[in-house]
Amino acid sequence: MTERGIGYVVGVRSDTALLGIDAGRTVAPYAGTGRRPVPRYRDKPRSAQQIVTAAGRRALHAVTWRAGSKGPLRSRFVALRVRPAGLRIRRAHMGEDLPVCWLLAEWPPGESEPTKYWLSTLPADIPLRRLVRLAKIRWRIEHDYRELKTGLGLDHFEGRTWSGWHHHVTLASVAHAFCTLERLDPKVPAAV
Repeated sequence: MTERGIGYVVGVRSDTALLGIDAGRTVAPYAGTGRRPVPRYRDKPRSAQQIVTAAGRRALHAVTWRAGSKGPLRSRFVALRVRPAGLRIRRAHMGEDLPVCWLLAEWPPGESEPTKYWLSTLPADIPLRRLVRLAKIRWRIEHDYRELKTGLGLDHFEGRTWSGWHHHVTLASVAHAFCTLERLDPKVPAAV
């Protein structure tokens, strides 16, 4: 997605390997024999949890990301610039700098450590509130999927052909798009 210029926010585990933003590649001194050393990251990767915990509670920001049914949804978040340092990404970027991205962590009040983590390739100047809102958008996806299944019959297909299934899914998707447009359309008052 990054190669195509598409920014994303993805949930990750607390043990995801990361390097700090200040980590750089260095070259070991040449011993005079054998191959010349190549630039590489000498810092040991740390987990997302270790990086956020090291930043401490002073890096926390209270953020309200949307209005819920029981009032505004808010929590505390830490957003740091880091470099993903897992084995696969290191191999994919062999001989070049690792990409820089956002590490976002939710650290609710009363918790001893952060509870959720995300990595994001969104721009460095994105406001924290927008970054949090995009990370927390999963509720909308789950809501729409539930509406598609229960209200619009996505899971009611009992046919046996590919084309029949394709027609069913297409019609359910069009019905969902119509419902979404109706929900988002500002209501025009009735003419008296």
